[in-house]
Amino acid sequence: MTNRPTGENSSRRSFLRATGAVGLGVAALGTAGVPQAAADGLTDGQPAAGTRPPVRTGTGLDRLPHPLVIGHRGASGYRPEHTLGSYELALELGADVIEQDLVPTKDGQLVVRHENNIAETTDVADHPGFAARRTTRTVDGVTLTGWFTEDFTLAELRTLRAKERLPQQRQRNTLYDGRWPIPTFREVTEFAARRSRTLGREVWLYVETKHPSYFRSIGLPLEERLADELRRAGLAGRQGRAILQSFEPSSLQRLAKLVGNPRVQLLGGATTRPYDFVLANDPRTVADLVTPDGLRWLAGFSHGIGPTTELIAPTDPATGKLTTPTTLVADAHRAGLVLHPYTVRNENGFLPADFRRGTDPAAYGDSISWAKRLYELGVDGFFTDNSDTTVLARGDFWASRGVS
Repeated sequence: MTNRPTGENSSRRSFLRATGAVGLGVAALGTAGVPQAAADGLTDGQPAAGTRPPVRTGTGLDRLPHPLVIGHRGASGYRPEHTLGSYELALELGADVIEQDLVPTKDGQLVVRHENNIAETTDVADHPGFAARRTTRTVDGVTLTGWFTEDFTLAELRTLRAKERLPQQRQRNTLYDGRWPIPTFREVTEFAARRSRTLGREVWLYVETKHPSYFRSIGLPLEERLADELRRAGLAGRQGRAILQSFEPSSLQRLAKLVGNPRVQLLGGATTRPYDFVLANDPRTVADLVTPDGLRWLAGFSHGIGPTTELIAPTDPATGKLTTPTTLVADAHRAGLVLHPYTVRNENGFLPADFRRGTDPAAYGDSISWAKRLYELGVDGFFTDNSDTTVLARGDFWASRGVS
């Protein structure tokens, strides 16, 4: 692996100028975005001040830059999420890692969608031949109406095209509606391998098992299929380029027995319960899991946590302004866990009130300052819809720590 900048070329400079990313420096030019001090820390095994995590996981995570820029479903602030176009742009804008959510097809193939209900993310409603497949399902206790991947073969899904999920907030993204198909996970692994060669650095994947208990209950378990695909692509184990994540602890525990990849436990709101806990009548909530005892339990089968930003930097429900940070960062680090919270976005509607500009929820606020604040709180990276602004925030953070 090389973590040093590989230089610029004219075609990539033209691309960055066209996408508005020119001026971001080498971090946006397809390298891992690592300053020289960080690169030295990665190559000689000695942590460079301000560039390495406070804990060493003993996994492939230790090969990655610190803190991380994780492309949330790609560059979903600019392109329809979970498309090869979204992943391509995230890498060009400086993401170290790109994220996939996995759901199965009727014939057991893994495809990449945020949810198995594809009503909002594809043009399935425009296909008269599939009208009769619109149905109502209960998934993880929630009643949903739409079209579901488990009712389609892969060949049928191939006839659909992706579209923007949040057209009211991201009207410009609708320009790309219909441009890209739904990718299979295998296609994403092949894409990452190609881009690793052309970028001159390892392109990592951050893979989530979606609704694993639900899919296991209908005979389409995710974990074994995912492990098979990782092995096929040469991504399995500590030397692979894939981080595994889930909201259900039992899914991570199952994956731990199948492959040696680093694992991250996702955590929702404090009062919520993982759905496998609901099924097992386990009364613990997320609030229980983020206590020191809960974190020690999580550390028994995971290497990190992916909490909501609210669990780290809560906001006042009445004003939306930030209140006193919690102790979660320090507590998790003491338990030997890294933290990758979610999700940083540019739009006012997704920002704490402290960083909003104006009253239009779809307008951009000061997301760079918000991202830098999270880095200052000690997180080890986070999921972002806008890799370019997060790269700038990380550069500001590094500069404030004297890292060049």
